[in-house]
Amino acid sequence: MTSAAQDDPTFDAGFRAAFRELLAWRRDVRRFKRDAVSPELVTEVLEEAHLAPSVGNSQPWRFVLVDNAARRARVRESFRAANAEALAEYSGARAATYARLKLAGLEDAPVHLAVFCDEGTGQGAGLGRRTMPEMLAYSCVCAINTLWLAARARGLGVGWVSILDPDAVTDALDVSTHWRLIAYLCIGWPVETHRDPELERAGWEARRGLTERVFRR
Repeated sequence: MTSAAQDDPTFDAGFRAAFRELLAWRRDVRRFKRDAVSPELVTEVLEEAHLAPSVGNSQPWRFVLVDNAARRARVRESFRAANAEALAEYSGARAATYARLKLAGLEDAPVHLAVFCDEGTGQGAGLGRRTMPEMLAYSCVCAINTLWLAARARGLGVGWVSILDPDAVTDALDVSTHWRLIAYLCIGWPVETHRDPELERAGWEARRGLTERVFRR
């Protein structure tokens, strides 16, 4: 038995323009106010992230809200160690620029959210990932991007902290051994907002045009 077909929604020019603005203003945020974010608002954002597509309808994302102070401290320590190692890889002007970058909002962001991929999930029965098992992780990234847009639409900022030791964070959060860390996110009210990427403003790297990213074969 199939469900009845539903009429397609209409997304007018005004909506499309607003959506484009949302995409443009969706920036990686590293500077947060310490003002609390209500649990209800966090739940709303997570519910919308849960609407993301996933391979075989596996929904492999596992959201872990990190509230415990000791666990957060271990994550910050992992960042400090990984950041020092990363800085050591650069020299000269590049190293000086790197040292000035603000690369995480771990101290101030009121919400810490770790996103894991459950690589042992049986949901979806393996559909669509026999030859590309990484599709589970890609599905989690889809959920993260959906979460990012949902948060920004409410005025919240999100920062993705990737300068971490995944094993150290997984151990600190005491999760299943079948779970693989995909992202550690800082969420909160931004101190300031910008349409252009912070790394571009800081002189680290400029965004390139679409024509350099589209190919035909």
